[in-house]
Amino acid sequence: MEDFIVVKNLFKEFERGSPAYIDISFTIKEGASFGILGKSGSGKSALMHALRGTPEYKPTKGTVIYRISACPNDDCLYIDYPSLANSSCPNCNSTLELKEFDFWKEAETNSPLFRALYNRISIMLQRTFALYGELPVLANLTEALEKAGVPERRREGKAALLLSKVNLTHRSMHIARDLSGGEKQRVVFAMSLAKNPLLFLADEPTGTLDVITSKKIHKTMKTAVNKDKLTLIVTSHWPLAVEELTSEAILLEDGKITMHADSSEVAKKFLSQVEKVERTKREFKNKIMKVENCIKHYYTFDRGIIRAVDGVSLDIYENEIFGLVGLSGSGKTTLSLMMCGLKDITMGKIWVNIGDEWVDMSIPGPYERGRATNYMDILHQEYALYPHLIVLQNLTGAIEYPIPEEMKTKKAYDSLKAVNFTNDEIENILYKFPEQISEGERHRVAISRILIKEPKILFFDEATGTADPLTRMEIVRSIKKSRDDLNQTYVIISHDIDFVLAACDRAALMKDGHVLKVGEPAEIIEYFKEVEK
Repeated sequence: MEDFIVVKNLFKEFERGSPAYIDISFTIKEGASFGILGKSGSGKSALMHALRGTPEYKPTKGTVIYRISACPNDDCLYIDYPSLANSSCPNCNSTLELKEFDFWKEAETNSPLFRALYNRISIMLQRTFALYGELPVLANLTEALEKAGVPERRREGKAALLLSKVNLTHRSMHIARDLSGGEKQRVVFAMSLAKNPLLFLADEPTGTLDVITSKKIHKTMKTAVNKDKLTLIVTSHWPLAVEELTSEAILLEDGKITMHADSSEVAKKFLSQVEKVERTKREFKNKIMKVENCIKHYYTFDRGIIRAVDGVSLDIYENEIFGLVGLSGSGKTTLSLMMCGLKDITMGKIWVNIGDEWVDMSIPGPYERGRATNYMDILHQEYALYPHLIVLQNLTGAIEYPIPEEMKTKKAYDSLKAVNFTNDEIENILYKFPEQISEGERHRVAISRILIKEPKILFFDEATGTADPLTRMEIVRSIKKSRDDLNQTYVIISHDIDFVLAACDRAALMKDGHVLKVGEPAEIIEYFKEVEK
């Protein structure tokens, strides 16, 4: 196979900040699978967008060279891999010619060659499902095919073929919003394949999914990529994703390549940097929440009655860090939303202890459920920071009671330190907009925004969704520290096995709306693995 992408001495520096990446060089062959591994903020996503041609990520210095075979016919503009040079164009029978060009120089003029290649690059972005939630899965696929220029008469057949590639034919008529996270990710992958890409860029493709679902998606992606002979580039903070999806990888640290080797060796090197957090067994006496035979059923047109939560009973203690574990779609998030008052209860009771009184969460209103919700907060899986406000304003804006501005700024510093930002890192991000910092940094800022409100009970829905292993352990330390300092109680909704083992005092395993087992995290995780074999 011939060289397809040649990156030479690439350097990128944004305004008001240190460089995103420095002196990056590597070569990727056509049809190869290449991984970019590193902690949050190491420059992975910025580098990915430089290969994609996203305007705001144009490199400050260096070159991205693409080598392709191109049809010389201006009315055709068909392109393919360099090894097909001197073969016949499948569209017009002209002879394909080898082209080697500076991608960003061509981008400046928006040349036909740049547009032809840009349209053959697909990207799957982290935390972005990019689906029309009210439309069926099949309609989402046909929409993507229309954008890709596929003739109308061929769209439904092509959509069905794409769904079969990602093993979702049985979901073709389901409304997209009703799919699990793993199913949505597979639909997005199928939509990416609709472009018939030469290059497929996957930015944290399974960072927010459980290990078992992730493995299934990795297998689906790898099969499709190998069958279609696509060139695949995966960026991730998760060693498993890079190891399973790619054969060669680089390790980024502070924007620099520190290792370039076989993917398994790079993953091993990265994992060696993760410090273990010691678990200390604690005893808890006072209950703060009681869930009694709780049920949540709802009806959808295409799927009938959904038993999201089906007769759950459990207790949570004051100052405890309690984990809800299970695959995507097991009912974890629905249960947590009822516990914090954001969803109504179909049947059963949830009681929350406020002071010396138990509040019935099944009764709405400011003098019933509202008395407890004032002391609770939740960080949703799809968290949101205000894009038009800098980090400092996002944090201080969350403080609802009147205090001097100096005190608000002090609380902002303290909340960022609670999620293990150093003083230098705080100074670097405090006056930036959310889009100017990394995904992992945004995640920690979102947690800080919750902590600054000083709630009594916190719900974290996938608290480490896109955080790298190093940052995950920092989040564990910060959660434990805030629990001890502020006497808070945490409910962690997560599929992240390592995080649950390190952070939680107890955990409950959920499947199909039921709690199968409650106990020590290690015991629950082992049972989880057995159940999902």
